[in-house]
Amino acid sequence: MIGKLTIGRSFAGVVRYVMEKPEARLLHAEGVRGGSVQSAIDDFNMQRKINPELSRAVGHVALSWSKNDTEKLSPEIMIQRAQEYMQKMKINETQYLIVEHKDRNHPHLHIIYNRVDNNGKTISDRLQKVRNQKVCKEMTLKHGYYLGKDKSLVNRHRLTGADKVKYELYDAITKASQKAKNWNELAALLKERDIGIVFKYKSGSQQIQGISFSKGDIKMKGSEIDRRLSFAKLDEKIRQNQNQLRNQRSQPTLGEYSAGKASPSLFMHSRPPIFSDSLLNDLLKPEQISQEQTPYELRKKKRQKRKGHSL
Repeated sequence: MIGKLTIGRSFAGVVRYVMEKPEARLLHAEGVRGGSVQSAIDDFNMQRKINPELSRAVGHVALSWSKNDTEKLSPEIMIQRAQEYMQKMKINETQYLIVEHKDRNHPHLHIIYNRVDNNGKTISDRLQKVRNQKVCKEMTLKHGYYLGKDKSLVNRHRLTGADKVKYELYDAITKASQKAKNWNELAALLKERDIGIVFKYKSGSQQIQGISFSKGDIKMKGSEIDRRLSFAKLDEKIRQNQNQLRNQRSQPTLGEYSAGKASPSLFMHSRPPIFSDSLLNDLLKPEQISQEQTPYELRKKKRQKRKGHSL
């Protein structure tokens, strides 16, 4: 179960969109006349006049389920779930419509509600998106709905706003973390995608406790995007990449042996690029990261030096 919330200014626009959609079915109306589109618009607008200072009085929620949950969702059950969702989201004592749509291959409905409640007070939208995620997950687990685990199955072209950015971050960070051998490389790869990294430090120390990513005006914790993108998980992945590189450099290929381009001793004793043992140095002093010369390179320089003296 997934919820998508928006707030706006025009009841006319959202009511027409929701109710005039092909195969739209009105499931429930509270405090408004559902007999016609114009009647519903007029009723919403009448109540919003009680609180004229609230310009963005339109609340709109789209609730969606997996197609695997189709058999569990009758019209009556969908009404109950919509009302349970509103109760948990503290959308109470106000006008609303619940309308089912069937233009997708998965069950979903729309809730239109008045942010001016029946007493003229404003229904707050503070921390609404965070609460939405929590409520949807809670209801999904409570009612045994399908819990999607693979983000690659999400229809990204249907996403907008913060949801779209979230999956852009997920895709970019996941791809970059497969390549990065240190935190500087990860930051550089993400910068190419206009993504910034913000670290959270333990109070009064340089110990990193968490990580967030930003794109445009949107900033999200790594663990909020996906659990695999927390600071600890990403740091572990980077270390795995470092170890993999070390192992690759210490093992010459069969082709290198047969072509006479390498000897076992050379590859066993040469070292990969130096990686900072301290994450802080890795982050704050990238200019200190250099390439260490192999024993072969050092011997070559000595031979050239002796040759120069003999001349």
